[in-house]
Amino acid sequence: MQRGRGLSITPAAAAELSRQAAFAGTPGVMYLDLLEDPLDEGWLHIRLRPGKFGGVPISRTDGMTLYAPVNQLHILSGLILNYSGDLSGGGFLIAAPEGSESCVCGAGFRSKEFFTK
Repeated sequence: MQRGRGLSITPAAAAELSRQAAFAGTPGVMYLDLLEDPLDEGWLHIRLRPGKFGGVPISRTDGMTLYAPVNQLHILSGLILNYSGDLSGGGFLIAAPEGSESCVCGAGFRSKEFFTK
């Protein structure tokens, strides 16, 4: 697992990010941002897209560079991005840092920052 600016990427996640980036025509470059769940205040979910989208590099591993918006760097600190797949499909999963709450779906979390609002 490689560490970036407070975000860790597992080898399985790096391989899937590389595959998706190459398929989309942006080899080695993906963008991660967090979206607030409109139905449940405080829950954040990841969104991954090929390209840079004006973000800053937050992690680089196995030839893959992951970018994110500057204003979300503090929230991304301590997260671990993983990928799990089997014959019926797969998906990216987030492990939230201690003190945060993980969503049952595995792709979301509630940040410590939202507990104090």
